[in-house]
Order: sequence, then C-alpha cells, then structure tokens
Amino acid sequence: MSTTPVIEVEKLNVRYGDFHAVKDLSFQVRKGEVYALLGTNGAGKTSTLEVIEGHRPTTSGAVRVLGRSPLDRAAVHPRMGIMLQESGFSPDLTVRESVRLIGALTRRQDDVGRVLGVVGLTDKAGTKVSQLSGGEKRRLDFATAFYGGPELVILDEPTTGLDINSRDALWAAVDRLREEGATIVLTTHYLEEAQQRADRIGLMHEGTFHREGTVVELTQTLPSVISFTLPAGAPEPPLAGAAVDGGCRVETFSLQKDLYRLLGWAHETGVDLRGLQAGPTRLDDVFRAISGE
Repeated sequence: MSTTPVIEVEKLNVRYGDFHAVKDLSFQVRKGEVYALLGTNGAGKTSTLEVIEGHRPTTSGAVRVLGRSPLDRAAVHPRMGIMLQESGFSPDLTVRESVRLIGALTRRQDDVGRVLGVVGLTDKAGTKVSQLSGGEKRRLDFATAFYGGPELVILDEPTTGLDINSRDALWAAVDRLREEGATIVLTTHYLEEAQQRADRIGLMHEGTFHREGTVVELTQTLPSVISFTLPAGAPEPPLAGAAVDGGCRVETFSLQKDLYRLLGWAHETGVDLRGLQAGPTRLDDVFRAISGE
C-alpha cells in the first residue's frame, strides 16, 4: 500500500478581496481513512474543499490530490467522487440518465442498476429529477459520487434531508466503499456522525485548525464533568468543584478515579448525591469550546 497521502494541504491560503477565508492551513488525509473536516459557520471549510475538488485555485500554498494538482482535472477527477450540498442535476433528466451522464463525464465504468439499487432508487430510475423529493435527490447525489468506485470520495453534508433508514443505507454504502479501499472526506453538521464514523477530525475556526486528531485525542483536551446536588447540612465532598445553581460541578481529567472516590465518600457518609450525572467529554463540547475561543 502506498504511504503517500491521498490529500496533502500545505500552508493553504484563500482570499476573497480583503477577506482571508483560509489561513496557512496544513493537513494530510491518509489512504483508506475517513477524515471529517468540521467547522463553525464561516470557518473556511467550504473554501478548503473547493480547492481540493479543483473548483477554486489557491491564493497561495500547495495542494495535491492523489499525487497531482487538483486543477489537473483530467488526471484527478476520474479518480474522485464528489457529493456536493447541491448537485444541480438537470430537472428534465431521469434518474437513470443523470447517473449515466456523471459516469460519462468522469469516465468511470459501473452498472447503473447496481448503483441505484444501493441507494434505493431502483423504482425511480425512469422518474425525472424534478419529481424527486429532497431526500431522493440526496440519494441521487450519493449515487453519482460513488459510481464507478472512485479512490477518493468527498461527502459534503451527505445526510441532510434523509430519514433514518436512508441514513443507515448511505452509511452502509460508505462502509462498503471503505472496505474496497476508498478514502472518505466528510463534512457534516451532525457531530454524532463524525464521532461515530471518522478516524480523524480537523476542527476549523476562522480559517485555520484549532484542533486535529482522533475523537479520543480531541475529547481529552477538555475535562469530563461530574455534577450533583447535596442535601442541606451535608459535609464537604472530597472533590473540589464549583457551585452551580445550588449544586456542585466538578471538572476532571480522571473521571473514573474521581467518580469512584466520590461514590465511596457518599457511601461512607450516607450522603445522597441527588441528580448525579457524570460522563466523558463529547465532540460537541470540543466544538463549542473552539467557538468560544
């Protein structure tokens, strides 16, 4: 297996006049991984993806996709599948014709019936795009992205507008792509999807990365929280915490150890820890933290 990154971004800058959208951004995406590029609104992730997809030149910096410049469309695009937030299919084409058209444009070979079967659009093959529901159009977007088994698939908000069954079917298809060796780049506002699916995550804010790593690495940058309320007259608990709305809030980087200590103290003293809640830091906690930095 090649050790060359599928995507290499080095000191990428993108400007729109005086607005600096992406600032000295550097990262790599490895072969076969699912990489989630997440960010606050206006973080610069769309501009970054447009450069990677070959839809926008850089202001400065270097970007290579599959070992080539993404602007070398003839070399790169047949090996890359892209699911945009809005595809812009011709409303007068049928579903079958739309998939065949993308196949012809990308020069990839596949069986249209197989592809439509994967996304559950077999019975819509002869239906015009204008007659599809929003969820069906998203499934068509995905069908054209993975048509022909591209080496790199970019999924921009892939599950927006999909019901739970359609989401499950889409992720099952993504899993099959990955098993076949494809590399996946994902953007989504559903942070639980990134937490469950991504091998690594880059969190963008104001044009650059504020965090990058696995879910475990990212969540370990913030403390876990233990919260509870003590009855009147209770002794001081063994953990230092802040009083919040009449209760106690303890932040800790040693959740299991400190929770065990707290529960032991409560048992020995007969104190009822009312409303006890404890849990590890979640990805949305990290996301909120970078928004406030």
